[in-house]
Amino acid sequence: MLDIRNLLKRYGIFIYTGSKVGDVDLMEAEVRDLYRSNILSATDFQQAILILRQERSNIEKKDV
Repeated sequence: MLDIRNLLKRYGIFIYTGSKVGDVDLMEAEVRDLYRSNILSATDFQQAILILRQERSNIEKKDV
């Protein structure tokens, strides 16, 4: 997750909602926007989405 935060910071994007799930959702949206804008490579996009999905899964497991 720290890698994703640092990636977004490089583009002036800072995300903190106070909710872990909210943060993950917003990060995923921003990563998708960066990819659609051809700022992120396909490899970086795929890795970021994979990390975010794993993080979301971990959060959901802890809430159960």
